[in-house]
Formats: sequence, C-alpha cells, structure tokens
Amino acid sequence: MKNGYKAGFVGLIGEPNAGKSTLMNYLIDEKVSIVSPKPQTTRRRVHGIHSHEEGQIVFVDSPGLVHAKEGLNAFLEKEAAEVVKESDALIAVLSVDSEKKENIEDVIALVVKSGKPWMAVITKTDLAAKAHRVVTIRKLLEGYNVPIVAVSLCQDEYEQEKPMLLEQIRSLLPVSEKAMYDEDIYTQESVRDLVCEIVREKCFEFCHQEIPYNLAVRTIKFDEESKKVPHLSLEIIVAKENHKGIVIGKAAENLKKIGSEARKDIEKLMGEKIFLDLKVSCREDWFKNDRIMKELGYFHEKNRTKN
Repeated sequence: MKNGYKAGFVGLIGEPNAGKSTLMNYLIDEKVSIVSPKPQTTRRRVHGIHSHEEGQIVFVDSPGLVHAKEGLNAFLEKEAAEVVKESDALIAVLSVDSEKKENIEDVIALVVKSGKPWMAVITKTDLAAKAHRVVTIRKLLEGYNVPIVAVSLCQDEYEQEKPMLLEQIRSLLPVSEKAMYDEDIYTQESVRDLVCEIVREKCFEFCHQEIPYNLAVRTIKFDEESKKVPHLSLEIIVAKENHKGIVIGKAAENLKKIGSEARKDIEKLMGEKIFLDLKVSCREDWFKNDRIMKELGYFHEKNRTKN
C-alpha cells in the first residue's frame, strides 16, 4: 500500500429520488443499487466498493430521508440514520428536481450536524428547465467550505470527470494501513439479495399507481446445482388481495414482462443462463406487521411497532 492510503465508508445522504443509487452505480461502474424514477426505491443500505491504488471507498447507499414513527417508513428512517452514524464521511446528494428549498436545507443541516467530513454532489443538471437551481443550491452551500460537484449522470461527458470526483471523495477518508475488502469485489451484497432487488426494480418499472411502494420480493428457492441451469424461485408479496391482479396483469402479461426483463439482468449478474419462476402472493398490510417485516429483513429492534 502507498503511504497515505485511505479507506472508509462514505454515506450517500439525500431526499428520495435525489439520484443516490444512480450516483453509486456510476462511481463503481457496476449496478448494485436498483434505480427507478419513482421515489423511495432504496429500502436497505447497500454497499458499493471502489478500489484504487490510493485508497478504497465503500459507498453506502441509503433510503431517502423520511419521517415516520411506525411500519416500513420508520425502518427507512432508521436505515438512513444508521448510515449517517456509521460512515466515515458523507456525500450530500442534492437534486435540482427537489420540490422545496427547505428539503435541501434539511439534508445539508443533517450532514453538518453529523460532524463528519463531507462534500456535496448536485444531481440531475440535465433538466434544462431546472438548471438554474444549480446556482441556488451552490448559494445554500456557501460558507461550509466543502467540495461541490454538479453532474448529470445521463450524459457521457461526465465520464471524464469521474477520476477527479473519486479523488475528492477519497480525500475525505481516514488514512488506513490496508483495504477493508478484497480489491476485486464491488459489493458486499449477496447474489440472492441482488436478485430480489432486480425483480423489485422491474416491479417498479411495470407496475403503476402506488403498488410498488407496498410490494416486497423474497427468495423461495435458489438451486444452482441440481439442474442444467440454475432454477430461481421468487415470491412477489403485495399488501392487498386486489393488487395481485395488477401485478400479474391480463393473461399474466405484466408478470411475464417483469420476469423477462428481470431474467436478462440476473443472467448478466450471474454470468450464465437461468430459469426464473415468479409467484405473486398477498400478505395483508405486511408493511405494518413487525413479524412479516422481520421475515423480509425490514426490521430494527428499537423501532418495534404494535400489530
């Protein structure tokens, strides 16, 4: 390792749909976090790892900032708070598409209050009608003396700026004797978790109304050995009985689209052909039920609610 080698956790903090997941995927050149134009897609903290001869950055994608006392939203709030607490440095991800200036001020206040080293990344600068907000956000950041980078991750021209941005992020981290993770991996997430997230992303893409927000995905069977191609069985869980028909669609057309698009991404992830079987089931108001939320991994001991 070089003298001055740095390593640590960098939390991505921002509003729902500010572009945190897109930013992390861009910086590590891999798709780890699922992405959707709909807000509040990310539910659990997700790690993406960028290794370089001068340091290792472990990005932590967090749920967008929400405020709630119970149920799934309370879990999301706790997840975001844990990311702030456990990170060595923070990136305030600030979108020009924010509905209120006060929301951006809240994000800035949170990272400042943490006492952690931080910088700001202004996202979605390709939105021409809102491009003037870059100046407004920069003014809100005046006086903090932190690095500020404005990007549009939809435009290839920013690719050449990536090394500079990564260098700025590394500068926020503590000196370390060694990397925290093997340098040839890009995430801590298990293949099973990534597969579930891919299916959930496709549900966001092909299900409209409010269905995706009350939908979860879990693995039923993950058989990689006993058949010629891996057989993956997953369950899509909805919160209302009448939501099943919406997810499945007429003649199962919607579920076929979800499965077909998910299979393509899963095969890229696993590097081989797979057989994917999806079923849809209802667990009434699962997002308000501690026991079911715990089964699905959405649970903090201190955030228990009454059933």
